[in-house]
Amino acid sequence: MASKTLLIVAHAPSPNTKKLAQAAYDGANHPDIDINVILKSPQDTQPQDVLAADALLLGTTENLAYMAGLTKDFFDRCYYPVLEGKQGMPFALYIRAGQDGTGTHRAMQTITTGLRWSWIQEALIWHVIGKRIPEQVKISMTWR
Repeated sequence: MASKTLLIVAHAPSPNTKKLAQAAYDGANHPDIDINVILKSPQDTQPQDVLAADALLLGTTENLAYMAGLTKDFFDRCYYPVLEGKQGMPFALYIRAGQDGTGTHRAMQTITTGLRWSWIQEALIWHVIGKRIPEQVKISMTWR
């Protein structure tokens, strides 16, 4: 029985971003990885979901050189309720970038620094202007 829980919060408004979210979920749910994986949209994720997780993978689109509004809403609702209880939580990010992803990445660094979350790898940024998102995305997470 899995003793750790990975919460994937993925903003997936398009077929390609849905594929990304599903690939992250499928990768984390690999039979060789003994964790409980929960996939939720930002609007359906509540502070208690974050508090119950051992690690968080966030997926967002980049809109107007910033994170998606629903991703921002997730942080607006969850920031203070999880601030004290989740310091040091392992965290990773992927961005489906319409521009270069730097505005979204910078904002995420600021927010997660305030939360004192622990980045376990650099953000993955997909620049998909005129390109297809890969069919499979491999996500590996280490537990601290």
